[in-house]
Amino acid sequence: MLRRTLATPLLHLAAVALILACGSSAQPTAATDDGWVSLFDGKTLDGWRASDQPGTFKVENGAIVVNGPRSHLFYMGPVNNHDFRNFEWKAEVMTFPKANSGMYFHTEFQETGWPQKGYEVQVNNSHTDPIRTGSLYGIVNVTAQHARDNEWFTQHIIVQGKRIVVKVNGETLVDYTEPATAERPPDMAGRKLSSGTFALQGHDPGSKVLYRNIMAKVLPD
Repeated sequence: MLRRTLATPLLHLAAVALILACGSSAQPTAATDDGWVSLFDGKTLDGWRASDQPGTFKVENGAIVVNGPRSHLFYMGPVNNHDFRNFEWKAEVMTFPKANSGMYFHTEFQETGWPQKGYEVQVNNSHTDPIRTGSLYGIVNVTAQHARDNEWFTQHIIVQGKRIVVKVNGETLVDYTEPATAERPPDMAGRKLSSGTFALQGHDPGSKVLYRNIMAKVLPD
């Protein structure tokens, strides 16, 4: 009888402690059985931070709408303390005609300009820039079109050790292993594997792109 009496308040205290530890941000960070965690709650930009033009980003109908002056939206939320080394990332994307955007990884927040740290995976199906969706921008460029404007497609990035794989709608477009002595031009000096967060690119006022179902999975070192 005494054991039963003590168990109830102890379980209650444990539940309260878990709620306090997780805080209000716990809902969008619940992991699935296979390790995938949502980074976007579909309603707000909680856990994300925009650089110099925050008006470029808003949420409509369960998607992040990217449309406006150059800016970047960095994930700064609680999942893995927004610091990822080996991981998988995927998102559903819809581009509109002449749109240009990108997904950065191993990057870090900066107030203005193009992110200097990390790699960019291109999102571009019809912009004048010939480097298309699925490219590891400036490193492995894809010039053929593998997704279309006005249709949802999935872009999937896998980083394990020195290997980077990029898939579009399940098709592998990039399988790149970074050399031990990778050399980059001065304007791309930060394009090297390390660790960091993710960012979505707002390229220019003429570009409109939607992102939804943004997910990440931490992989073992």
